[in-house]
Amino acid sequence: MTLFVGLGNPGSQYEETRHNIGFKVIDHLINNFEARDISKTSFHGKLYRSSNLFFLKPTTYMNLSGKSLQAVKAFFKIDIEDIVVIHDDIDIPFGAVRFKKGGGHGGHNGLRSIDTDIGKEYTRIRIGIGKPERKSQVSDYVLSDFSITEQEEIPALIDHVGKASSALLKEKLADVKSHYTLSISDKQDKQ
Repeated sequence: MTLFVGLGNPGSQYEETRHNIGFKVIDHLINNFEARDISKTSFHGKLYRSSNLFFLKPTTYMNLSGKSLQAVKAFFKIDIEDIVVIHDDIDIPFGAVRFKKGGGHGGHNGLRSIDTDIGKEYTRIRIGIGKPERKSQVSDYVLSDFSITEQEEIPALIDHVGKASSALLKEKLADVKSHYTLSISDKQDKQ
C-alpha cells in the first residue's frame, strides 16, 4: 500500500494559491489512476483509492494536516515508509522539484504538523514556488495566486510530478531523484 498526500487548504478561495500545489497534484493522480472517493468524516480529509494506492487531501487546513494523515495511516495500517507527501517549498525556485526522505520541516506548517503526528521518515516531493523578498511576507506569499506566467507552466509541472509519483511505486528514491529532479536550468534548456 502507498499513500500519497497532497498538502493544501480547503475552499475555493485557496484553490489557485501557491500553498495548494499539493492538492493539484493529488487531483491529477486521482484522475490518472481512476481512484474512487472513500472519504469518511473520521479521516478529516478527502480520501481516494485505486487498488492498493491511496490519495489524500486533508481538509483540516494546512496547520493540522497531520491529524488527517495520522487518521488514515492508523485506519489502513500504512507504514511511514509507504507515505509520500507532496508539498510547496519556498526554499526552491518556482518550478523546480526535489525529493527527499525525512529531514526538517523548514518552517512549513503542514510538515510540522505531520512530523508531530506521525514522525519524519516519510518521502517528500518538494515543489518550488519561489520566495518573497522579505521573510515577513511568507504567509501572504504562500496564500497568493501564481502569476499569469507561472500559471502557464503549472500543467506541465503537475504532469511531471505525477510521473515522478508513479515512478516512486516501481523505482528506488535515488533513481527517481536522478530522473525526475527538475531545476530551473533544466526547464530553460527545454525552451
